[in-house]
Amino acid sequence: MSTSLPALTTLVAVLLYLVTSINVAAARGKYKIEAPAIAGNADFERIFRIQMNTLEQLVAFLPPLWLFALYVNPAWSSVLGAVWIAGRALYAVGYTRSAPARSKGFIIAFAALAVLWLGAMWGVVAALLRG
Repeated sequence: MSTSLPALTTLVAVLLYLVTSINVAAARGKYKIEAPAIAGNADFERIFRIQMNTLEQLVAFLPPLWLFALYVNPAWSSVLGAVWIAGRALYAVGYTRSAPARSKGFIIAFAALAVLWLGAMWGVVAALLRG
């Protein structure tokens, strides 16, 4: 099976993170928050948290994405990865508006991550049991 789709999914996920980084840089100028400060304006702080939370979630997302691709199915790994990316994008848009508006995106991304993790665990354990 080809790993081209999970590779593309990985690149899009990293692109999403890069966009959140650019948004933080732009928000620093807009809200006059000079580095290394990360507080002082609630709108800036939400944009900063979007970037940091996306980085935190990437660490949890990428290993199960690839393990699912290798041990279960690369196409389904990418479908679930695309759902995760869409959820994270929805999270970012919602959180930019208000903290409570991030919930729907969080739930979508978390559900995709949970399925990836459970599938990866099942695939790895099944492979171990097969020897």
